[in-house]
Amino acid sequence: MSDVTSVDGPASPSHPQTGGLDAPPQAGPTAPTAPADGWPTDQAPPYPGSPYPGAAAYPVAEPDRLTRFVVRLYERSPRWAVPLAALGCVAAGIGYALISDPTRSAPDAAPSCLLKLTTGLDCPGCGGTRALWYVLHADLPAAARHHFLFVFALPFLAYLFVAWAGKQAFGWRLPELRISSRVIGVFLAAWLAFTILRNLPWAPFTSLYV
Repeated sequence: MSDVTSVDGPASPSHPQTGGLDAPPQAGPTAPTAPADGWPTDQAPPYPGSPYPGAAAYPVAEPDRLTRFVVRLYERSPRWAVPLAALGCVAAGIGYALISDPTRSAPDAAPSCLLKLTTGLDCPGCGGTRALWYVLHADLPAAARHHFLFVFALPFLAYLFVAWAGKQAFGWRLPELRISSRVIGVFLAAWLAFTILRNLPWAPFTSLYV
C-alpha cells in the first residue's frame, strides 16, 4: 500500500527502527567529552611533551648519588667558590708554563702534541704554551711569533673572565662584552686559515711554523 498523502504534502515515511522522523532519537554511544585541556576524559593524559593523546606517562628518572652530591655541594657552596675554582685552574696552567719552560723543552717532551709528533704538522693550538710563557715575560713579539691568534684573543678572554668572576663573587656590574655569532665565526675562520698557512712549506709562511 502506498503512503497516505494529504493536501499539505506527502506523509512522513514510517521506519520501524526509528519510529519515523518525528520519533525521539534513540540513545546510543556518546563521544567522549573533552575537558578544558583538550584531551578526552576516557583516555590517559599524555606524558609531558607528547603531542599524542593516550600516551603512557613515563616516570622521571631519579638522579644518582653523584648527581645529588654535586647539586647539594653547589647549593651549599658560597657564591665565590666557583670563580675561585676557575681561578685555580688558570693559575695551575700559568704555573705549569713557568715551571716547565716550554721554550727549552724538546719537541717530543711529554706532554706533546700527538698531531705534531706523528705528522710533523702544527695543530691549531701548537705554540700556545710557549706564547703564554713569553706573555708572562712581557715579550709580546716572541709570543705573537709562536701563536698570534692566542695573543690577540688573550685580552678579551681575560676581561670576560674578570667580568664573570667579579659578578659571581662580588656582584660587580662591569660593562658586558657582547660577542655576536658572526664575530665568533670570523674568528674561527681566521684560526683555521692561520692553522693551514703556518704549515705551508713556502716563504713567508715558514716563519709561522713552530
